[in-house]
Amino acid sequence: MVDLIINSRKHIEKVFAIVLVFSLICIPMVGVNYDLTEYLPDESPSAKALDIMEQEFTYPGIGRVMLEDVTLYEAKNIKDRIADVDGVDMVMWCDTTTNIYGSSEFIDYSDIEDYYKDGDAYMDIIFLEKDSSDRTHAAVREIEQIVGGRGCVAGSAVSDTNLGPTINSEIARVLVLAVIIIFLILTLTTTSWFEPVLFLSVLGIAIIINMGTNIIFGEISFLSNAVGAVLQLACSMDYSIFLLHAFTEEKANGAAPEQAMANALRSAFASIGASGATTIVGFLALALMRFGIGPDMGFVLAKGIFLSLVTVLLLMPALILRFQDVVDKTRHRPFIPGQWRKFGEFAYKIRKPVMAVVLAIIIPCYVAQGMADFTYGNEAVANSVGTPVYEAEQKMNAKFGQSNMMLALVPLDGNVTEKAMSEEIADLPYVKYALGLASALPEGIPEEFLPGSVTGMLHSENWARVIINVRSAGESDEAFAYADEIRSIVDKYYPGEQTYLVGVTPSTQDIKEVIVPDNQRVNLVSLLGVALVVAITYKSFLLPLVVLIPIEAAIFINTAMPYIYGQRTMYLGFIIVSCIQLGATIDYSILLTGNYLDARAQGDKKEAAIRAVTVSAESILTSGMILMTAAYGLYFMTSVEAISGLGQLVGRGALISMILVLFLLPSCLMIFDKWIVKPDYAERKHAKMNRIRGKRIKLPVLSELHEQRLRLHEQIRENRRARHRAFRDRIKRMLQKGGNASGSAPGQKNDKEENDHEAK
Repeated sequence: MVDLIINSRKHIEKVFAIVLVFSLICIPMVGVNYDLTEYLPDESPSAKALDIMEQEFTYPGIGRVMLEDVTLYEAKNIKDRIADVDGVDMVMWCDTTTNIYGSSEFIDYSDIEDYYKDGDAYMDIIFLEKDSSDRTHAAVREIEQIVGGRGCVAGSAVSDTNLGPTINSEIARVLVLAVIIIFLILTLTTTSWFEPVLFLSVLGIAIIINMGTNIIFGEISFLSNAVGAVLQLACSMDYSIFLLHAFTEEKANGAAPEQAMANALRSAFASIGASGATTIVGFLALALMRFGIGPDMGFVLAKGIFLSLVTVLLLMPALILRFQDVVDKTRHRPFIPGQWRKFGEFAYKIRKPVMAVVLAIIIPCYVAQGMADFTYGNEAVANSVGTPVYEAEQKMNAKFGQSNMMLALVPLDGNVTEKAMSEEIADLPYVKYALGLASALPEGIPEEFLPGSVTGMLHSENWARVIINVRSAGESDEAFAYADEIRSIVDKYYPGEQTYLVGVTPSTQDIKEVIVPDNQRVNLVSLLGVALVVAITYKSFLLPLVVLIPIEAAIFINTAMPYIYGQRTMYLGFIIVSCIQLGATIDYSILLTGNYLDARAQGDKKEAAIRAVTVSAESILTSGMILMTAAYGLYFMTSVEAISGLGQLVGRGALISMILVLFLLPSCLMIFDKWIVKPDYAERKHAKMNRIRGKRIKLPVLSELHEQRLRLHEQIRENRRARHRAFRDRIKRMLQKGGNASGSAPGQKNDKEENDHEAK
């Protein structure tokens, strides 16, 4: 296989070029979903209710409008214009219950203060289609033009309309900044100006291929789309570094380029494979979540790491061999001193205090990690602090109070029951209104007298829906209590019958019920999967336990931080970060453990611990800084809470993992030394390297005709280079003699004759 990779490198380059172009074409075709409710299991109440809504009514998007400094008549005119917009189902305002064209003396303004107060007007908009519909997005844009500078527009439909462009622009900025900073980090830690370009080019190709091949899923979540490229870049940089450094080392030992690459592939494959496998297993554990966004992210991220592995193992050897001269010509002195001995001695010196601190805080952190103030639903996605929608929401809430739309789906049994239920719900102190067809139908007017376009909004063939507006946020303890009380009233009027309550609050309750049990299952599977990979790599049952100690401790400390800081965080990110941190930073433990075992074969435990940190520090800090850069870029440069919160968790987790691997893991290795160090370890490793270097690469035997063709092409290239040199020399001499007009003619003639001779 190694011989095939090296001998077929030109064909590999062509294949990757074709796949790259295909992926670039496919990227715009990949759908992105911003609605978390669509990832609920099919058996959850909200999922069933949404299916019914889609079939019977369509699930409506929701919007809010506030007009500032308008009269009732001006507000009525704008309301009618909004109602005529294509895609708008209905606009809820005070003109449905009050004759605003009558004398102001006959209008009781206290009755309409939910809709008009101090010259400001408030309206609820219900769209014909869901928030993510293109028709709804077009309607929102038109409504924003109608409102203009006279007010503001908010609501879930507005959030969905603006979310895609906002996230795309922010993630593009994050990637640009991450690439610049990672380039600087790699420049500081490598010895060639071209090596960072090579690393970033290879991973850039892998990222584009991953984004394009997401078309096999049809649609991916906004979270996978936002963090996939950034995390793939940060988590898979090590693979290319491992391979290039192995190649450089073999070449320094005197091997020819092709032979050096063959040795590098064989020697680095185990470390690259183990590193990639642990990360893939950590991501794939997310696929076990019942909440569908887990499998979505798990498959996208795992596929990205797999494609990075394939690109590094297949394409990078070809690029290294192609550009090895460029790498050699752009060598520079190391910017960071290679002597990390004092750092290793310092890590050994403070090992006991670090161990004592970790033992003291680990149990409290384990308990505290589940006690933070969590969010679960769409509000963490849409209404994040700093977004225009959030600012508009705050302005509306300050003036007219909060608005939370729910829809009750009940069987079409009779208008009497529906009307009684609607009136009892409307009498609740926190309910603005409960609008059903039975409650809105004028007394004595049969439903059959109304046109289907009117009745179809609230009644279908089998179901009736009641629109309920609650004065609360979409996700809060009060909102959950209100939804439970409304649900109990609905069940009272329809005992033994299937009813549903639909909306942000009921969906969030279902998400919470589904996602909380996912946490323990995902963590356990990811832990066991990574331990299995480490056990297979090192052929040891105890070593995985030792390797995992600092990483698990770092995860407990990291996930306890939101509770310690009193910071509200999204539960979805809380689950995801455990898998990402485990899969991405276990490499640090594996690297340091391998170096400890190598050093232990030549010295005692103390020297092995110091040498392990000395040899590993630069690589661990480089990898950790790259992951922190990418993650904190998401945190500081995205306004969407779900994405920025995940970035903060991943970045902080990388920092804590680095610290504990460098300062805690050596102590753990020393404690378990007699059980993990095998007496023949050095002999087996030496024998393995001898076997690798003893395998000679089988280069293809060229025919005599092929060799002649190659020599001819080489002669043509040499002639071309000679002509270029002659042309440059001629220009240089002309510039030198350009100021001397009197003696230029003979000189030019001689130059021409000399250059003609050189060209021939």
